[in-house]
Amino acid sequence: MPEQVLLTGISGFIAKHVALELLNAGYGVCGTIRTPSRADEVREAVEQAGGDTTLLSFVEADLSSDDGWVKAAQGCTYVQHVASPFPMVQPRDREALVPEARQGALRVLEAARAAGAHRIVLTSSMVAMMYRADRPERMVVTESDWTDPEWDRLSAYIVSKTRAERSAWEWATEHGWKEKLTVINPGLVLGPSLDDRTGTSLDIIKLLLEGAYPAIPRVSFPVVDVRDLARLHVQAMLVPEAGGRRLIGAGEALSLAEMGRILRSEFPDRASRVPKRTLPDFVVRLISNFDRSLKGITPDLGVVPVTESAYVTELTGVTYRPAAEAVRAAARTILAHSAA
Repeated sequence: MPEQVLLTGISGFIAKHVALELLNAGYGVCGTIRTPSRADEVREAVEQAGGDTTLLSFVEADLSSDDGWVKAAQGCTYVQHVASPFPMVQPRDREALVPEARQGALRVLEAARAAGAHRIVLTSSMVAMMYRADRPERMVVTESDWTDPEWDRLSAYIVSKTRAERSAWEWATEHGWKEKLTVINPGLVLGPSLDDRTGTSLDIIKLLLEGAYPAIPRVSFPVVDVRDLARLHVQAMLVPEAGGRRLIGAGEALSLAEMGRILRSEFPDRASRVPKRTLPDFVVRLISNFDRSLKGITPDLGVVPVTESAYVTELTGVTYRPAAEAVRAAARTILAHSAA
């Protein structure tokens, strides 16, 4: 009988790739969905990517409710908690996303403990590592770094990911489960989507391709291809030494300007749309007062994050492909679905 994995938020961009990796490795996957109608969508996407969905099942569960979580985790050897709210436009209340993110994580952890799971892999984010006052222009990010959630320039998403991960580690320590918890902290997740639901991270590439803005902010993000990230989720589940660790899920950083150059070179028919000019930082801050989609990136202005992630490859064997490849793959996905 194949080992069973509970995968939360299976209809999401990252989670569908994780499901594909798990199924191809021979695991049974029970994916949580809030809306039963999404099951067929996920099954079709995984099958079209070459996955065998014989061992794929679904259960209805919502992170905002206790209902169904203990039952969902029953019989599962491993738990992959990938689901988390990530809105493109940030709420004005910086604590608005915290209750669902934190309580959702704790519900999943409690369900995993009740099921006697061997390992819980929680998807956090590098945003839980990267932000505090007086950041240098070249900022080295390590496993031990934490965002200061009290810094008043943070968006609701950053605050929620930081507080949720902190709470998860506190829970694991309190219950003696620290060695059973592994947290993955991805950077900007790009690469191909398995269907036309591309998610918020790929919207950045979509906006560049569409020329949504005449100029772009002076910001950089550590990039990871979703295919590498999915493999990391599986390895984090299996490698004993990964227990109790935070795994940085990203390699090199790219600025939006560099992404624009990659897109213009790869897709010359779109080159005229992709912005070339860079917005001065003070202009971005001014516009962000009226455009909420820009509010979340103001702490990133002028900062280049440098990830110290070699230890992740040493632990898990997962290597990160070049960031430019992830950008090109994301753009191909977006253009393919827009032409369909």
